[in-house]
Amino acid sequence: MALTQDQRNRISEEIKKILLSRIESFPDLNTQIRNAPFHSAVLDCFKEKLKPLNIQIPYLIAITSWLQGFNTSMGSGFENISHILSGGYKRKFSGVFKQKVKMTQASQIENIIRDLKSGVQLPNSSREEDLIFDYSKNDSEIDSLGFTVDCYIEHKNEIIAIELKSVRPNSGEGRGEKQKILYAKAALKLLHPDKDVKYFLCFPFDPTSNTPVGYDKERFFNYLIEFKKFFAPNEVLVASEFWDFLSGSKNTMEEILDIIKETVDMVNHIKK
Repeated sequence: MALTQDQRNRISEEIKKILLSRIESFPDLNTQIRNAPFHSAVLDCFKEKLKPLNIQIPYLIAITSWLQGFNTSMGSGFENISHILSGGYKRKFSGVFKQKVKMTQASQIENIIRDLKSGVQLPNSSREEDLIFDYSKNDSEIDSLGFTVDCYIEHKNEIIAIELKSVRPNSGEGRGEKQKILYAKAALKLLHPDKDVKYFLCFPFDPTSNTPVGYDKERFFNYLIEFKKFFAPNEVLVASEFWDFLSGSKNTMEEILDIIKETVDMVNHIKK
């Protein structure tokens, strides 16, 4: 089933909000860069390579700074669109909302992480869940690691939690992400023992793909440093796979890209 008109309208409003906020801050050619002497000095080494681009170093720095803000806005936009498609919402389980896990669960999590890191075990979500969901009700409890779910979806019989990554994770980040997700699964299962708990690490697009909506999970995993050690393919959703999962229908990513194009055309028309 295609997206509803209400979903399309809400997604368009989200894109419009991003566009309008970034249009005003886009640097013009006369932008003066303050307090960037180190950037300018180092980038001078690349002036020959930059010549074909016909772009001055101060303007390049300004554009780079603008793009960082744009990436942050797009990251928030991806989260909000995921809520529109799924009916989910962002939920925080840290600070005063920090949850508990059983001592047995915490011990199993640390064993799992150690074995994955050393290569003794390959990532296997079913095996890992069998370990962390097997605990005694009389076992003592400790604080879980704090975590925030970017898109929290609760149904009658299941909880779906989504960690959304819009930029390439840094080297070594896989271990920390897997540890956090295992603690989150353990805490959510303890909180809702009668519900299935699923937790996915999700990426809105595949930067290694030659097409806008395509993805190759094997190639993508190789692109992510050390993620193969800690995550099985069924724990990660990429590009159109991710968006279709949220909406429950096919070609969702194509629809979102069409909505973005329509919204950009509308904003450009208004500007004229």
